[in-house]
Amino acid sequence: MAELYTVRLFGDPVLRKRALRVTDFSQIPHIAQNMLETMFEARGVGLAAPQVGLSQRLFVWAEYLDSEEDEEEGEDADLRTRVRQTHVMVNPVITFREGEQASTEGCLSIPGLYAENVPRSLRVRVEYQDERGEPKVYEAEGYNAVVIQHELDHLDGVLYFERLPKELKAKWLEDNREELARLQRQAKAFLKELKVKG
Repeated sequence: MAELYTVRLFGDPVLRKRALRVTDFSQIPHIAQNMLETMFEARGVGLAAPQVGLSQRLFVWAEYLDSEEDEEEGEDADLRTRVRQTHVMVNPVITFREGEQASTEGCLSIPGLYAENVPRSLRVRVEYQDERGEPKVYEAEGYNAVVIQHELDHLDGVLYFERLPKELKAKWLEDNREELARLQRQAKAFLKELKVKG
């Protein structure tokens, strides 16, 4: 039975740390399954281990089927029914980049906020290990390349808005100052509660 993790929010220090390389794969299949379930529940496309409080170089993501029916079903539709393929990437490294694109990005750790024109590579090749430690290579372009770059940034403690050009980043931070402060307060309260329980 999968366990749902709590998604850590902006302001939680774990989101700013460089995650540690995975060397012990014994628990990775279990952790990855829990992360996928947490991601589906939160209606996300990807989820990195630091976002659930685990400082490990691991992320999961899903390719979804798109159809007009899904749009009509709206927010209540179960994302699991739309999954084309799920991916578990452990110790990922981008070994090739090509082209440029700018996209609108959001993040489960910064819910409700989005930034436009986040610069990313158009095509990437990523070398990684699967949940059993087997070496793999994956090539992606367009939207899938954005997802991989976004999640890999999480493993280095980087959040998507930090990729914005300086002026756009400053404006985004100013425009969303109140909401970011609210998320920070929430993150602080959660960590305090965690400390009490621990």
